[in-house]
Amino acid sequence: MRTKESLSPNYRSIVHVLLDIRYIVQPSDGRQNGQVNADYSMLVMTGGTGTIIMDGSEFHLERGRCFIVKPGTAFITVSEAKRGLSYYQFLFKIWDLHRTDECEQINGSQFFYEGEISCRPFSQCIEIVEAIYRNRHTKEELEAFYNHVRFQELLRFLFQQNRSDQSSLLKRQAVENSIEHIQQHYQMPWTVEQLADLADVARWHYTRIFKEITGQIPLDYLNGVRIDRASQLLLTTDDRLFDIAQHVGFNNEYYFNRRFKQKLGITPGQYRRHHRNHTRVFAPFLEDFVVALGITPVVQCSHSKWGKQDYLGLHHVPVIDLAADDVDTLSRYKPDFIMLDKGMDKWMSYDQLGMLAPTYHINHPEEDWRMTLQRTAELLGKSGMVQEIITQYEQKAHAAKQALMRSVRGQTVAFLRISALGISLYSGPDHGYTGPVLYKDLGLAPHPLVGELTKNIRKIVLEGEWLERLDADHLFITFDKRHSITEGEERKILQSQSWLELPAVMNGFVYEVDFLTWMNYGILSHGKKIDDVMKVLA
Repeated sequence: MRTKESLSPNYRSIVHVLLDIRYIVQPSDGRQNGQVNADYSMLVMTGGTGTIIMDGSEFHLERGRCFIVKPGTAFITVSEAKRGLSYYQFLFKIWDLHRTDECEQINGSQFFYEGEISCRPFSQCIEIVEAIYRNRHTKEELEAFYNHVRFQELLRFLFQQNRSDQSSLLKRQAVENSIEHIQQHYQMPWTVEQLADLADVARWHYTRIFKEITGQIPLDYLNGVRIDRASQLLLTTDDRLFDIAQHVGFNNEYYFNRRFKQKLGITPGQYRRHHRNHTRVFAPFLEDFVVALGITPVVQCSHSKWGKQDYLGLHHVPVIDLAADDVDTLSRYKPDFIMLDKGMDKWMSYDQLGMLAPTYHINHPEEDWRMTLQRTAELLGKSGMVQEIITQYEQKAHAAKQALMRSVRGQTVAFLRISALGISLYSGPDHGYTGPVLYKDLGLAPHPLVGELTKNIRKIVLEGEWLERLDADHLFITFDKRHSITEGEERKILQSQSWLELPAVMNGFVYEVDFLTWMNYGILSHGKKIDDVMKVLA
């Protein structure tokens, strides 16, 4: 039998204890007063741009960066003009349970060093961070324990990313320096071997580290930098395409055209014509993103059952009914450029649309509206607006979340889509039109049935006993008229006994919302959802 005395003298029982987590929104040109914490501090950046100053050293701040500040270290965060800054701040201790009979805090760990640490893929990191933040005030003992487990999961994720030895850290810094060199000297005819030699890192190591940092292999990244610069020159000069291609580092105009279209979906010539003139855009059910970027579509889409997206305020823009009109009708408005999401071929032929105007099939990852906004901005020459739009949304959502925490703490919410076919319950914080806003951005508590029934699907039809078990404190509902044969058929469910006996119905806490506003993934629709929630719950 092994006894306590038989343990190795080098054995250490190190425990990381979460003390607090805060979400900080710093206004543009803001400055967070200098902090000197007695505990470890970890900053996870979520939006905006700025600088952190730690003991005289400056580091750039932007979404996706993470920093560790050791106890006793002074630091200041400064946001840039017009951008603001938002981040999560963790406070935690590191205890060595084996050094003495009583726990002893230590100011050192084999895993962490002061300054920036890697947190890639950031989507995985931020998912854990937001889960910890959502549950930080729980009064349930088991859930509080789970939150500490989540914190350990976060640290494990970070440890794995950052436990490299000093040699690896130096290699990573060398690759980062070479990336900065690419951004300044993109015109040069680089090969991967030359870039690896520049960093003094073996080629296979170089490519692996490069992809960890940028998400791309070196030459794809280089071509992306060149195309970004070419896009600027197409809008600001009258230079020939051949000259622009040569200037940014492409020695072949055909190859330049092919790579440009591969990234942006249209040729350089089309890009120049679209953006230097007032582009006449047709973007069915993607108008939300177009309007968010300050562009008015030449025509807006509508549906005979659903109507049009009135929340966009496009009252002066002509309407085309997808259920009744065809490509010939659309041709009267002479669009210069067509943006399509998947599924449009239910109403109009892709081939016919392509003959009418240059057509781009945008990959719309739906819940990831930020990516759709970025891709739309790239196509429309508005990339510079994206981060500010996202930051404004995040600041609005955070302010709303803080207010709702005071007004509806401990109360549950569910969202229902009602049609003549039945009642659909929408999913939790990771799926669907509504969950990411209600439960993630606003931090509202989903009714237990939401997690129990929907799990990894976006919605599920509630039947029989499931509807009777929906004792949520608040219900948001919308009506889908698509399957109705007679006027108002979808509302008959409101007369059933099972509906009338729901607690939210009896208490008057049922809120009807606009169908197309809520059945939408756009950033403007998400902002309207926040407004609707605040009107009734704040």
